[in-house]
Amino acid sequence: MSHSSLHTERLGERLGALAAPNDVFALSGELGAGKTVLARGIAAGLGIEPAEITSPTFIILREHGGGRLPFFHLDLYRLEGADLTNTGWEEALDAGGVTVIEWPDRAGDALPDDRVDVRLEHIADTKRRVVFAATGPRSRHLVQELRTSVVGA
Repeated sequence: MSHSSLHTERLGERLGALAAPNDVFALSGELGAGKTVLARGIAAGLGIEPAEITSPTFIILREHGGGRLPFFHLDLYRLEGADLTNTGWEEALDAGGVTVIEWPDRAGDALPDDRVDVRLEHIADTKRRVVFAATGPRSRHLVQELRTSVVGA
């Protein structure tokens, strides 16, 4: 449970601190659920200035450097039913950085098999339920590490 946008960002920061090359986070939830806030936190955990992270809705993909790993931020909101092949997103997935995908449902079966699915759900004005689901061996390890770091905090 996240009780504020600051709490959501701090949760993302823990994810970023635990992230390894080629980790993928698929963030879903309705508009205003906190996907970009969580993405800012992931970037901060990688050592990237969180203020640089905005929703890339109109350009689809933004790459941010300056952290311990490159950070690729995709927003597929405007691509429902569109062909993703010319967006550069497949190259980002294999570039040795961390990739965050907002609106991953737009990618369908093209999503990588091993990723952390994160669902953000409105509970109240500032309160969100954040649900993590692993889809493969690396993501299972990452979710377990996150669970341990949150419980141990």
